[in-house]
Amino acid sequence: MQVLGNDQTAGTGGSAYPHDNVEFLSASRRLPSLSANSFIVALLSPFLALTRVSVQKILLAVIILDIPFQFGTHLFYDEKLEDFGAMGGLSISAATIALAGLYFSWFIRRLANRKPEGRRPFHISRPLLLYLAIIAISVLVAQDTSLAVFETCLFLESFLLYVYVANCMRTRQEVLFAVSVLLAGGLVEALVMIILSFTGVPGTIWGLPTHIHIEAVERGGFMRIGGTIGSANTAAAYFSILLSAAVSLLFTKLGWSFKLLAGAVLGFGGIALLLTFSRGGWIALLVSMILFGLFLGRQRGLSLRAPIAVMVILALLYLPFGNLISARLLGDDKGSAESRIPLMNLAFRIFEDNPILGVGANNFSVVMGRYLTPEFRHGFLYAVHDKYLLVLTETGIGGLFAFLAFLFAALRRGWQCWNLHDNFLSPLALGFMVGIAGHMVHMNVDIFRGRPIQQLLWLVAALLVAMHRMGTEPSVLSAPSRMARDF
Repeated sequence: MQVLGNDQTAGTGGSAYPHDNVEFLSASRRLPSLSANSFIVALLSPFLALTRVSVQKILLAVIILDIPFQFGTHLFYDEKLEDFGAMGGLSISAATIALAGLYFSWFIRRLANRKPEGRRPFHISRPLLLYLAIIAISVLVAQDTSLAVFETCLFLESFLLYVYVANCMRTRQEVLFAVSVLLAGGLVEALVMIILSFTGVPGTIWGLPTHIHIEAVERGGFMRIGGTIGSANTAAAYFSILLSAAVSLLFTKLGWSFKLLAGAVLGFGGIALLLTFSRGGWIALLVSMILFGLFLGRQRGLSLRAPIAVMVILALLYLPFGNLISARLLGDDKGSAESRIPLMNLAFRIFEDNPILGVGANNFSVVMGRYLTPEFRHGFLYAVHDKYLLVLTETGIGGLFAFLAFLFAALRRGWQCWNLHDNFLSPLALGFMVGIAGHMVHMNVDIFRGRPIQQLLWLVAALLVAMHRMGTEPSVLSAPSRMARDF
């Protein structure tokens, strides 16, 4: 009987309890299914994470902070071409990666929401799309195709940022989050530039290159600080737009924390703007503030205490720099302004030979050798210091019209938002609008080819579109926002 029992045990797979074998077989059948599900979840988890609002906010913050801090590099970089005003490489940055993540997130959300009534009408800027098409076509006529592709890729990235913000930003909380990050980045950048003005040593901060240009030191001159943004003129353009937005927040009904942030940006950012010693940037801010005051003055019932307070703060900040400002505006600039005239004549000669398609994006510095005159033997040789002429020579008359149409469309959106008489959207839109207007004046004296200002300009224009849609689409105002709940 005992032997028989052992045989029975062996026949049942070595277990004296048959029901244990049944459980083991049942579990073994479930293992492949569980493993497959776990594998699918692990595979999709990075994409599912992109649907979380907190992750989307982080990615958007990375893009905004990348404007002043420039977390990235240039592939195929050629320093010699950069020295003559061309974009010397293919720009790859943290914003590039973050933007790809936002588009994956947008795609997944669109797949999840298949109901037509839950979707907004898709917005796209026709002038901006036309400008992109003209830039892409200009690659075909470019003498240096790789350089044209570099700028085309940068513009495509900025265009995608514009499309995302204009279509995916749906509530005031989202706009406030973007503006808060924008101002916070500007505040940190201003502090960096102020520190650099005391150290006077160009180097790196957090591994990022910093820029200091020293002029006329032997005559008691000044240092032009560019910070981590780039050249001093680029930094000045950045702060002229940012300060306009900061001033506008002071006229909203937001809490004191936001107004304190705006005031800090206005104070430290104003000093940083001075440290660039960019006459174009100073004029841009002056134009912006004059327009801001004029529009506010026409609004009935507005107290003048706030505008006067802003002017007093700026005056107190600028008084210690009075001598340096006078020297910069009225002193000898070593022919800097005069040197721009031959470059403008050079641009017109290039345009006369290439009026339709231009010479190709980012190719001004490549072709200008064929059009040089004897005056350039000892003169300043660089890409023309005029954004409008640069666009005209590189993309032709159609490219310039499309570029101007986009800028004026942004101004029009700002004006429409200002007329909404919204306690939050209207003052902020006015700040953005006058900031763009001041920058349009600044573009007459510089090229602004790099990523920071283009990315900032396209972002501000997209915010104006999103804000206008919030004020004119009731469905958008009443629609729940996941980001608003997390804010």
